[in-house]
Amino acid sequence: MSRLRHPADRRAPALRAGRIVALGLAVLLGGCAAVAPRGGPPDPCAVEPAGVEAAEPSRAIAALPGAPEVATGYVRKPLVRAASYVAVTAHPLATRTACQVLAGGGSAADAAIAAQWVLAVVEPQSSGLGGGGFLLHWDAARRAVTAWDGRETAPAASTPDDLRWIGADERVPPRPNARDSGRSVGVPGLVHLLAAHHAEHGRRPWRELLAPAIALADEGFAVSPRLAASIAASADALARDAHARAVFLHADGRPLAAGDRLVQRALAATLRTLADEGADAFYRGAIARDIVDAVADTRGGTVTPGRLTLADLAAYRSVRRDALCVPYRAHVVCGMPPPSSGGLAVAQALGVLEAFDLAALRPSAVDADGGRPDASGVHLVTEALRLAFADRNRYVADTDFVPLPGTGVASLLDRDYLRRRAALIDPARSIGTAPPGEFGAPAPGRDAGAPRGGTTHLTVVDRDGNAVVLTSSIESAFGSRRMTRGGVLLNNQLTDFAPAPVDAQGRPLANRLEPGKRPRSSMAPTLVFTPDARGRPATFAMATGSPGGATIIAHVLKSLVGVLDWGLDAQQAAALVAVAAFDGPTTIVGAEHPLVEARDGGAADPLVAALRSRGHDVRLAAQSSGLAIVVRRCDAARCVYEAGADPRREGVARGR
Repeated sequence: MSRLRHPADRRAPALRAGRIVALGLAVLLGGCAAVAPRGGPPDPCAVEPAGVEAAEPSRAIAALPGAPEVATGYVRKPLVRAASYVAVTAHPLATRTACQVLAGGGSAADAAIAAQWVLAVVEPQSSGLGGGGFLLHWDAARRAVTAWDGRETAPAASTPDDLRWIGADERVPPRPNARDSGRSVGVPGLVHLLAAHHAEHGRRPWRELLAPAIALADEGFAVSPRLAASIAASADALARDAHARAVFLHADGRPLAAGDRLVQRALAATLRTLADEGADAFYRGAIARDIVDAVADTRGGTVTPGRLTLADLAAYRSVRRDALCVPYRAHVVCGMPPPSSGGLAVAQALGVLEAFDLAALRPSAVDADGGRPDASGVHLVTEALRLAFADRNRYVADTDFVPLPGTGVASLLDRDYLRRRAALIDPARSIGTAPPGEFGAPAPGRDAGAPRGGTTHLTVVDRDGNAVVLTSSIESAFGSRRMTRGGVLLNNQLTDFAPAPVDAQGRPLANRLEPGKRPRSSMAPTLVFTPDARGRPATFAMATGSPGGATIIAHVLKSLVGVLDWGLDAQQAAALVAVAAFDGPTTIVGAEHPLVEARDGGAADPLVAALRSRGHDVRLAAQSSGLAIVVRRCDAARCVYEAGADPRREGVARGR
């Protein structure tokens, strides 16, 4: 059994007056909060509004340019403990749906699928039918981890320069830009992924799993403060699409506000078709024709159309892949293989960090907010991220098209190689821009990519110990901001490809656009196990994942280090100060956290000052991570699940 060390249970001191405001969840739940029957036992799936506090919104400074979604503050969440099953998602209505499926005997797969359909309705800025995702599944009886790749694909007619030129004979950028043109839309993969996963691991009928989402789309729900902020931030772009305008804006052009009712009857009709006819109805027939028409729409000649066809949709298949599993101290950590860079980058960073005694660098004054990070620990974590991103940006892409260097994943995760990478870290000074590893063969160009992504994540464990982690996305907030007649918002995932096929020196880029290729992703759904005698996954220990664009890798790494090295509980690990680094000298510190002093650029903040003294180019930016963490804790008497939901989004954890 997994016996992760549990920290002493401590109560956080009250924050200073003026820095705390009450957050009512009645608006968030739209009057749908479940309550216990009079005289009956409490409903474990109910979402209670009491006891939730939020850091004052004015504390959060602006997010980074191109950040994945609007940052909406920091809301303290309780740690949830459950003995039988548990679910953590990015929205209370999705969590309640997953919990009710589990309570009714559904599998982790059933609960995750039902919750994802609900998220497509209530969190349209983050994911949906028009996007894709990555999923890991733990089969407890078989002791087997499987990875499911539902990433979007480039249309068959794509050309390497599609994201920078209208055509070979017309060397002007797509109108109005690549992101808002039809060129950004890849073949959606999420619907096929959910159907394939259900076929293998579902217990409840497919139609039953869509029913909650259909009801919410048809009858409507109250717009949450987070969704309202997202609509307001994208209102101008949504107004340019007639279908999106009718859904998200009032007749006079005002964006829907918190508490307004959002009804999506066209989406409800699409979901009913999928419930009745299965996922194939999405990739053929009327729904597919609507998708192709939306991608081809030039909006009166002002927008460059995309190249997606009915044949592209009919040919789409999600892919079952081998999970990427590596040892880390006393555990085995499993993530997604390429085309996601998330699992590989997290595994590399962990391999580098094994060279250091992170347990000695635990945060101080640990409380419900995760405590005050030790600057030396943060320095090591961000340096490990720099080294991982250096390799990611040079080598990682869809390996069905571009092989990894050396012998592939084995070369990038070789323990001697990672020890040599760790030796590049100076405990007293940041490396700045880290060099990628060299593997003898001619190296491709280096492509940093963009740090954005409208994304969501959920984590579910059922009564039998099976677990699902699913990260899904439509890329930017509201994707390409174009909607089909059937109410499906379409992704802009092709902008995750490098905009040009070669770098400034003419070297081909691994993540260049090619027909049928899947763009590189940072999504990193992750499962952790205690190993058997042969080092293979044996017992579930932890599950984690997050939205956040390229910062996903840092958020997931933070949660793993927080639990496995620092002994934090699931909620403390989710709440801990967010830090991130990419392929360069910039280190991001989450300005939304109540323990970060953001005034004057963080001049008075001890962590910021200590990092700057080591040469970090620290930028304070409000983060919009959405960690959903489940940890299995055991003592001599029993095992329980503890679950934590990120304070930076509106998600909650529930279980029994």
